[in-house]
Amino acid sequence: MLEKIMNSPNLNYLPRGLEASTLRHEIISHNLANVNTPKFKRSSVDFEDLLAKEIAPKEGDYPMALTHDKHIRPGYPRKRAEATVRLENDDTMRVDGNNVDIDMEMANLAKNQLYYNALATQLRGFVRGIKEVITSGQS
Repeated sequence: MLEKIMNSPNLNYLPRGLEASTLRHEIISHNLANVNTPKFKRSSVDFEDLLAKEIAPKEGDYPMALTHDKHIRPGYPRKRAEATVRLENDDTMRVDGNNVDIDMEMANLAKNQLYYNALATQLRGFVRGIKEVITSGQS
């Protein structure tokens, strides 16, 4: 039973999403801090698309019935999606070679904050539910 709880998708994907969001916040803050630095190139974080590829069934995967808990899961082991930082040096918006758009960065920061809060709320609810189950029989 404990193994099912600890291997829950909530305890797998939500913490990684929080880590990616934290990294994205740091990268956006770094971009904003260098908005007036000549020749500075902004960076971004890739995670959600990588996670979607991890979760989605691969082409050619067939639904398999597992008749025993110790059977190897289909597609095992899959590559674990991790947040990656990408330098975006392909475009330049200004004469000084800097490609940071402060309005876009501020919008990305707000979006990322909402994303982080949603993930934290989901994880908190899951942990609260586990806690309630554990303590429900106590007086």
